[in-house]
Parts: sequence; C-alpha cells; structure tokens
Amino acid sequence: MNKINIKDLPLDERPREKMMAQGAASLTDAELLAILIGSGNSEETAVGLMQRVMHDCRGSLNSLGRMSIDDLTTRYKGIGEAKAITLLAACELGSRRRREDVVERKKIGDSRDAYEYFASMRDLPLEECHVLMLRQNHSIIGETLISRGGIAGTAVDVREVLRQALVQRSTAIILCHNHPSGNLRPSREDDQLTKRVAAACETMDIRLVDHIIVADTGYYSYREEGKI
Repeated sequence: MNKINIKDLPLDERPREKMMAQGAASLTDAELLAILIGSGNSEETAVGLMQRVMHDCRGSLNSLGRMSIDDLTTRYKGIGEAKAITLLAACELGSRRRREDVVERKKIGDSRDAYEYFASMRDLPLEECHVLMLRQNHSIIGETLISRGGIAGTAVDVREVLRQALVQRSTAIILCHNHPSGNLRPSREDDQLTKRVAAACETMDIRLVDHIIVADTGYYSYREEGKI
C-alpha cells in the first residue's frame, strides 16, 4: 500500500506551508519532525506518525534523543534507518546548539550556566564524568571526558582530573557526571568523590567551583546545596 503523504493534508495543515506562512515557531515538535521524515506509512501521515512518536516520548525531545535507531525502526512502521538517523541527528544538533549558546557567552556565571553547558549529558545511556576547565574569571578553557562506565556508575581517577586541569593551566574546574536512572540524589560515592577532588584541588591551588549531577529530571549542584 502507498504511504500517506503530507500533500494529502489540507493546504493549511501542511507543515512546510505553515512554516513558510507563519514561521517555524508556529509548528509543533511533531510537525517540525514530520518535515524531516517527509512521509508516514500506509495508515498515517508523517505528522500523525510523529505525533504518535512524541506521545510515546511524553512530549519530550530529550526522550526521543535517547532512543536508538533500532528502537525507532522496530517500533514504528514507516521509519526506516534513514529516517531514524535523521531524527536522532536533529536531536543531537539541538543538544549542541544549547551547549553552543553557553560557550558563546564564554563564561560560567553560576550553577545554572554549568548545567546548561552539560545538559546534553542527560541523554547519555551510560554514566560519564567530565571536567570543565576555567580561568580565574570562570571563562571557559575546555572540557575533557574523564571516565565512562555503566548504567549504575563510573570510576573516576582524581589524579586524571588534576592532570587535565594542570595541562590546561586551569585555575578552576567544574566536575559533572550524569545519572541515566533519572535520580538526582547524589550517592555516597558521589559525596566521597566530591570531597576527594576538593581536597586534591586545594593542594594544587585549583578551585573546585561545583560538582553537577545531570539527569532528564534536571540537575543537582553541590555548590547550590552548600556542600562545596
């Protein structure tokens, strides 16, 4: 059977025409995604298909971004590998744009800025730990992946954190790791790691500005909680 095409919709309901007439902001997430995939299946248009996908993701583009190519192709008729790759590439571009917005400011002013910089980590399927190197005025020098682990945790070598900071001539750092489980409560291991890194930084006259935990539910800041 032939796929139902977007052109089968009334003219004022076609996403491309709607965007041209009213601008991108007038489109729903499903309509924007429908423009990317172009066509649906024998039972629904691209818009209808993407409305169903977004409903399953509870309206969250972050949840869509965490899906795999296999998830999309096996669960949704009309989404093959090419369309799945296109959708996930779009989600990744959105994450990179959020980070670029922070980088363009070139300075971390508070914990919220740090979270926005690391926000794309909330979509990672496995736990990772990154360190952000800063100058004295908290302008950004660079970022390094310190460790990558499993769903439940990752081992962090404090010496490697300090080595990266020293190599980059950083006078301040922000540590960040993600919780794929979505639970923002820090573990006892998280608390111990924060204390070890803070002590090591103090020895080398480097300031630990914050330790951020990110998840799809938001973020936890050791600085905001008064634990640093």
